[in-house]
Parts: sequence; C-alpha cells; structure tokens
Amino acid sequence: MSHSIDPAILQALDAAGLSVALVSDLVDRALAEDLADGPDVTTTATIAGDQTGQADAVPREAGVVAGLAVAGYVFAAVGQGRVRVRIQAVDGSLVRPGEVLLSASGPVRDLLTAERTALNLLTHLSGVATLTRIWTETIRGTGASIRDTRKTMPGLRALEKYAVRCGGGVNHRMSLSDAALIKDNHIAAAGSVSKAFELVRAAAPALPVEVEVDTVAQCEEAIRAGAELVLLDNMNLAELRSCVALAADAGGRVKLEASGGLSLQVAAAVAGTGVDYLAVGALTHSAPVLDIGLDLSADLSAGPALSGAGADA
Repeated sequence: MSHSIDPAILQALDAAGLSVALVSDLVDRALAEDLADGPDVTTTATIAGDQTGQADAVPREAGVVAGLAVAGYVFAAVGQGRVRVRIQAVDGSLVRPGEVLLSASGPVRDLLTAERTALNLLTHLSGVATLTRIWTETIRGTGASIRDTRKTMPGLRALEKYAVRCGGGVNHRMSLSDAALIKDNHIAAAGSVSKAFELVRAAAPALPVEVEVDTVAQCEEAIRAGAELVLLDNMNLAELRSCVALAADAGGRVKLEASGGLSLQVAAAVAGTGVDYLAVGALTHSAPVLDIGLDLSADLSAGPALSGAGADA
C-alpha cells in the first residue's frame, strides 16, 4: 500500500528508533486482515462519504503510554492524506484516565476503519510499557535493571522492545546474531561450559557472549573461561549471592543476570542480592493491554450515507 504520511509522524518514529519500513509493513498486514474482502461494510452503510469528525485516543485507566506514533501511522495510512493526526502525549509518560493521547481528524469512514488496528497496537505496547514500569519501580534503589527477552510476539519484536524501553527497562538481544547466549543445550552439545564459550568466542570474537548456568560451580567455570555476562537460571537467593561474590572476585568485569521463576513478589529480594539484571519474559509475552478507547465526535451536518448498491465506497 502506498502511504501519504505526515512528516511529523515519520520523525516521531525515527526519534523512537523504529524503522518506518518495518512499521509500514506491519500496518499493511494488520489492515489487510480487516479489509481482505473489501471496505468496512458497517461504516460505509452508516457513515456518509463526506462526513468528517475527530477521534481521540483516551485511556480508561492509568498507565504508561507507548506506541503513539505507530497508532498515528495507522490513521495516516488509512487516510491517505485525508486524516490529520496530532500526538498529544509523550511515549514513556504516565497517563491518566480521560487524558487525550492522540487526536485524528478527517473523514469518519477513515477514522473508524483505522480504529481497531490503531488501538490493538497502542493498547498492547502501552500494556508492555506499563508492566515494565511496575517491575522497574519494584526494584528501584537496588542498582539492578529489568531486562527483556526474545519471548516476543512474531513480527512485533522491535515494537515490544521499544515499549520496554518506554517503561524503563533494558533490551537484551534483538536477534540470534547481534549477541551470543550459550544455553544449557549448547553446553550439553559442546561438552562443557568452557568448551562452549571457547567455540563461540572463536566463531564470533567481536560479539558479546552470555553464558547461562544452573549452578554456582558452572558460574565459576564461566567466569574462569572469560565470560563477561553470566545468566543465573533458577537460582535461590543464597546461590545468587555466591555468584555475586565470584563476580566481585573477578574485579567487577562480570555482569550477572538472574532468570527463571521471577515474580513481582520476589523481584526486590532478587535484585538485592547484587545481580545486575533481572530477565523478565513476561514483559512481552504476558503483559495485559492498557485500556484505551477511541472517542468520536462526528460532524452531523453532513449528509446521510446512501444505502444499497449506490453507497459511496
């Protein structure tokens, strides 16, 4: 689909570190699901082609907003130059019920056709940002950071990880090739932690290498092998503290990441052991949406929609 997009929206996506091409492709595929069999039947039947109005994205609950430029892109893509979008909040900010986050004005048919796709993305990304903020606030003051994982929805990784950043979290790998993570199956195949690390370091000398370990002994082996980042999987608090002591003995060159079995109830205690990161897959795979609705104000002076075969499509 060829889009006529307001340069301000493109600039907002660029400022967020989001690829316009990626967002465009995602929006095209999402809209195609709604419009696969033609125009919106209900909207074309009830809304005159010349009827205009304004649609405001308004939260029904407090939370952290993320994805406003993405939602704006949806309205602009459907409107093809007919819809004007104004972003009225800042991604990463705490928003309250009734606050207008984004306004889109233009043909009501365009606004209602874009509504569900825009809200699907905005509510999901804001949900991710809100959950991330809850986690970061829970461990505030410990010195640790909340980090995401690759447990993202297919096709949404870049957007979800952006939402994590909006919530105050830290991104882990974006793909399987921008950093290495040696997991238990790699260690089993290679024969040992040290051997797996040696093989990966030889194959990718410039990339960051993280090693996942299950025991304090494996952590010590990984540090001796030269690992600078160790993921501590499903360890109790005492084991985490032992690994923190090992990292301290290594002169502080080693970062530690706690993973597995984490919950908000134990987050502060885990962060308090001295680890550098808490890996939380739930940020992206289990975040509830933030309830955001679209409030429409239509110009009722426009003529009624035509019925039957003569309807303006």
